[in-house]
Amino acid sequence: MKANQITTGILVDEKEVIAVELSNSQGTYVKLFNYGAIINKFVVKNAKGEAQDIVLGFDDFEGYISEDYLANYPYFGAVIGRYANRIKNGEFTVEDVTYQVPQNNGNDCLHGGDAGFDKKVWDIIELTETPNPSVVFHYYSEDGEEGFPGDLAVQLRITLTENNELILTYQADTDEATPINLTHHSYFNLSPNGGDIKSHYHQMNAANWLEQDDNFVVTGKLIPVEGTAHDFRKGKVFSEGWDEVNGYDQTYVLDKTYGDLTLASKTSSEESGLTLSVYTTEPVAHLYTAKHLNVKNGKGGKSYGEFGAFCVETQHAPNSINIDEFPTTILQPEQIYHQTTIYKVTL
Repeated sequence: MKANQITTGILVDEKEVIAVELSNSQGTYVKLFNYGAIINKFVVKNAKGEAQDIVLGFDDFEGYISEDYLANYPYFGAVIGRYANRIKNGEFTVEDVTYQVPQNNGNDCLHGGDAGFDKKVWDIIELTETPNPSVVFHYYSEDGEEGFPGDLAVQLRITLTENNELILTYQADTDEATPINLTHHSYFNLSPNGGDIKSHYHQMNAANWLEQDDNFVVTGKLIPVEGTAHDFRKGKVFSEGWDEVNGYDQTYVLDKTYGDLTLASKTSSEESGLTLSVYTTEPVAHLYTAKHLNVKNGKGGKSYGEFGAFCVETQHAPNSINIDEFPTTILQPEQIYHQTTIYKVTL
């Protein structure tokens, strides 16, 4: 088991971008950057014993800040904050004060605004090899950043276990009541040769999904999955009965007790024999099958196109800051925000 860091010599906002490598005795290797706390590589052995990278990204860090990539930006592998997914009209009220945050997706705020946590250089405050290789990233978001109130200190520990679990443990505190809704945005493809994910088999423990408006903003209405293409409870391939034009870009309410660490979804590829299981303490998971993916010069010079990956974004419900019936996303000064999400790979 190993954990080490590598300087890149690249500065973003006058802070150095550093790569972190974690590996275990199973041959699993994870590479991260402190910029956006990005998961750059997640290499595992497939059923044939071949080393296979299951996340999309770039060979070098420069790809993540290139003009072409940012022009059609898919948030590859990054932590999203302060607020994942969409906030209706970029507006919310906390303790009788109304706040306006960037409307960077039509009239709505997407993934924390123009420069969310995905575009920040995080500090590395700990790097350890025992009992499991792990790194702790820290980011201090000042009051008013992207229009959000309060100074918010966020800590993220990423740990690789001997059981091929990549554990993301988040913690945060604030000096003023503020919304917080963090998620991770890796794009996964379990096929050994890439391509699309239409034949991936997906199972999700969710009896309801959340209605969305024309710009994919959650309205607050729960819709039963029974008898619809959104029913993944017994498992099916992504393309079975789906919208062939748009695929999936919906939020599913997990059948669980809020706060418990439970299985959210399992996705597998017959070609590689790999299964990715996602566990979380969060109440919902947003499933995205990458309809709008359009990235050139990815790893090995590959281009990534529509349906070339899937995302399982564990979080609180999008726009729940504006929906009183949903679990609150307001963090108070006397509270500590906690979240755990685990990506486990098995054969």
